[in-house]
Amino acid sequence: MIIQDVITILEDLAPSHYAEDFDNVGLLVGDKNITVEGILVTLDTLEAVVDEAIEKKCNLIVSFHPIIFKGLKKLTGKTYVERVVVKAIQHNIAIFAIHTALDNALLGVNDIICNTLGLVNKQILIPQKGTIKKLTTYVPNSSAELLRSKLFESGAGALGNYELCSFNTLGIGTYKGNENSNPVIGKKGQLQSEEETMISVTFMKHRESQVIKSLFEAHPYEEVAYEITTLDNINQNIGMGMIGELPNEVESLSVLKLIKDKMKAGSLRYSAIHKNTIKKIAVLGGSGAFAISAAKAANADLFVTADLKYHDFFTAEDSIILADIGHYESEQYTKSFLVDYLSKKITNFAPALAASKVVLSTTNTNPVKYL
Repeated sequence: MIIQDVITILEDLAPSHYAEDFDNVGLLVGDKNITVEGILVTLDTLEAVVDEAIEKKCNLIVSFHPIIFKGLKKLTGKTYVERVVVKAIQHNIAIFAIHTALDNALLGVNDIICNTLGLVNKQILIPQKGTIKKLTTYVPNSSAELLRSKLFESGAGALGNYELCSFNTLGIGTYKGNENSNPVIGKKGQLQSEEETMISVTFMKHRESQVIKSLFEAHPYEEVAYEITTLDNINQNIGMGMIGELPNEVESLSVLKLIKDKMKAGSLRYSAIHKNTIKKIAVLGGSGAFAISAAKAANADLFVTADLKYHDFFTAEDSIILADIGHYESEQYTKSFLVDYLSKKITNFAPALAASKVVLSTTNTNPVKYL
């Protein structure tokens, strides 16, 4: 099993195509073709984490946060980022970061928070746009079923009924072949006029390369006419934050105490309690001040997030309760989640590796301390 195989497994869970534009996800250090000896899963990649990987003979670190966020111009070891990268390279340790790709995944960071708090009826808080694409192409009737099957296998789904239309292939590109080609032709090398099927299929944008590859492999024409467009549809399965409900209404202060306990928060900062009970809760792991308006629009009673500034609390305006549990605290359970996920997936791929070499980091990377 090589590092690329692990990346493929992680991409199935949280495709990097859906990470935020500002982010730096994916393989940050190392060669994707190296054989995996062990995987260390962490929230942050610090020097101590690289040392832990060396000690536990893990040559791949799967980190939630990217150690390289901005461009590096030097590798002198002057900063903690440079020291991590240098040490990882010296010891042939690869580093992969998943960050906002997992934030935006349906079964990602925010789903973990919801499950920890016992929320039901969960939905994405801020669905992502521009994630659905549509392919339209024409194919001779005799090849339509094969092409349709291949497109489905690549992850495309039917947009609607397939339409038959009379379409003369002559004049649409140059389809005439020679002894080394295999286009759809008639007698004596002349193009055959055949009724065609228009196929329109939708697919998630991270599958575009596979869909196009299948199109060219299964389509009989050497020059394939096709169009790909991005749809305006909002994707309800990808996006930032999540909103859910407690099974029953609970007294507000009791909910805040429950959150502090379940999320193992060293402290919990919150805005004025203006309602007696809470049922609908919005969550967003990490820095979530930007989503306060979305939580309000979703009629949440409470919004749980991190990194709220002093003036952010004023924006509650007695319409919602804001609770800041801390950045590390909001994302801490992603480590165990990723270990479980990788162990189960790799068991089918490389049982010996999964049994002993998907390791949960024991290094506490939280830079914030509490009295």
